[in-house]
Amino acid sequence: MTTKGKKIGAAFVLFLFFLLACNLPSGSATADSPDFEATKGSLELEATSMALQMTQSALNAQPAAQPTPLPPQPTSAPPESPSQPPPTPTQDVEALIRSANVLVYENMDEYGVGMWIQDALDMMGLKYTQTGSYSGRFMEYLNSGTKYDLIIVGAEGKDKISGEFWDVINTRVTRDKVALIAEIWYLDREASGPISKILSGCGIRYQKDYNLADSIYWWEPTHPVFNEPNTVLPLLHYNRYWSNQTGDQIRLGGSGDAVLLAGLAAQKSSQEAVLATCYGGRVIIQTFSDHDYNQADILPLWENYIHYTLKNHFLSLQK
Repeated sequence: MTTKGKKIGAAFVLFLFFLLACNLPSGSATADSPDFEATKGSLELEATSMALQMTQSALNAQPAAQPTPLPPQPTSAPPESPSQPPPTPTQDVEALIRSANVLVYENMDEYGVGMWIQDALDMMGLKYTQTGSYSGRFMEYLNSGTKYDLIIVGAEGKDKISGEFWDVINTRVTRDKVALIAEIWYLDREASGPISKILSGCGIRYQKDYNLADSIYWWEPTHPVFNEPNTVLPLLHYNRYWSNQTGDQIRLGGSGDAVLLAGLAAQKSSQEAVLATCYGGRVIIQTFSDHDYNQADILPLWENYIHYTLKNHFLSLQK
């Protein structure tokens, strides 16, 4: 019981004795008389009634019990604003490849055996500028302000792209991150000239010349060059179109990131290679001649070359 409740109880007892004392008749009634018993009962009734009224009044006078307040609940802090804006979504690389601008030098136009590089570009539906075997026109386009995504040098025929051409191409590759595919069989005559800048940056060196086409083995068979978008089997079967000076062998050397992809030896080595990629996949160097092999094998391989180098070109521009 609370202190306040104890005080109310004590006051009630004192009040009850007061009432009994004041209402006892003086003189005639004794404790054993009937009048005394009736009077006593009446007083007890009155006292009980008054006590109930007083108790109720006391209860009504007390303030209503207040509910126990709950402890404050932690609120979730609002998410913090990122310190950096969200990154811009990467552009669709496949769409960029389809919209690429390609410059092509392909000097097989006077031989009447097919322009296989041009055929591959047509199959892919890409936009390109073809100069054929007109090297002067090719130089004009190289020196123009036109932006190209890929430069192709298909120098399979016996007239050559040499000297200062490679200076201009090297500038495009290193400064503008342009992709490059070079089919070149005469490194034995060019390796110490301006093309050496591209070879050194690639991470390859000329090793030696070879005269007649032979089987070519894939040294990295799971590489995208052999699998995207086409799966291409090794060039084990050949039809020798060129009777001499058909190609060169290359090896690792220089400061670049070259990967030797295929070679004349069945087992991979650091030499005897005829196909390499470098500059983060933007460049492919091929040192064998297309027309020594079957067109049905060469066309899908060139599609893969073009797709691979353009893909890495556009990815490099997004970094």
